[in-house]
Amino acid sequence: MDEALFGTRTARGEWTPTRPAGYGPLFARPTRPLAIAKWFAGFPGYLFPYNALYFALAAVAYVATTPDWATMRSFSVGWIVWLLARNLLITVAWYGLFHYRLYIRKSQDTRFKYNARWPRESDRFTFGSQTRENVFFTLCIGVPTWTAYEVVTYWLFANGHIPWMSWARHPVWIVVLFVLTPLFREVHFYAIHRFIHVPAVYKRVHALHHRNTNPGPWSGMSMHPVEHLFYFSSVVLHWIVPSHPMHATFNLFHLAMSPVPGHSGFETIELGDSAALDTNCLSHYLHHKYFEVNYADGAIPLDRWLGSFHDGSAEAHARMKQRLASRNVVADESDAR
Repeated sequence: MDEALFGTRTARGEWTPTRPAGYGPLFARPTRPLAIAKWFAGFPGYLFPYNALYFALAAVAYVATTPDWATMRSFSVGWIVWLLARNLLITVAWYGLFHYRLYIRKSQDTRFKYNARWPRESDRFTFGSQTRENVFFTLCIGVPTWTAYEVVTYWLFANGHIPWMSWARHPVWIVVLFVLTPLFREVHFYAIHRFIHVPAVYKRVHALHHRNTNPGPWSGMSMHPVEHLFYFSSVVLHWIVPSHPMHATFNLFHLAMSPVPGHSGFETIELGDSAALDTNCLSHYLHHKYFEVNYADGAIPLDRWLGSFHDGSAEAHARMKQRLASRNVVADESDAR
């Protein structure tokens, strides 16, 4: 595919798509029901491909690999290690697939890559390498934290400590909650993301994730342990709101898998001479580049409503600089640090 048909690349090797970052039509005014329906069920859209894929994998994992409920009424090493091993395998496969294709095999070279540079060796990263640091924090901290939340959630369900909705009695609510879970995830992520950008918290916690000014697939879940605790706390929703255990599984799978396309560093993944899959990660790439914009992205325009949205255009960049100048903050635009 010819990337020049879809965007421009500067002399520094930075590629910007012609299509700016944006949101779906769910909250557009005036309301457009047909546009919402097309976005909701279309490809690409709200359900497809990503949310449907995350749900399908979560459903298979729940049905095929979840220990029986009698076993999970008490904590024991066997079933906890089983879930940890399953989650490690899923993470290695999903993250590794993107990393191998885009960064090891380099199957499309730098076409559609926002920053033409590749991750590098540097003493600013743990183990002297961005990739090694990312893999370490993802597998050694991120996956165990995911598993810990999953273990506690299943234990609470197994012992009747949290409300369990049945498919037979509440089929409509169960379906609605599946549809709403990614939206709740957006609001939760925005809230914790703004909090960890408070200077004192940022310096001690979130700065580790922001070492990745030129992110790759493994960067998505490379975080400080405290940030992992905040990030996966989205599943606490199901400790409060009547749910089915599969809702919690879907929420956790969404948390674990969605960072990969969002941190891939590519606007588009080529699937052949003419087929391609959009990653929709321009918004989050700009967050890694400028730090103080795009704290969330997806269906709910929280950044637009609250004045922190950057769509990649020169106009948006000017607004960002004006906003930050009023706070005596300088946007760090260096991808080479």
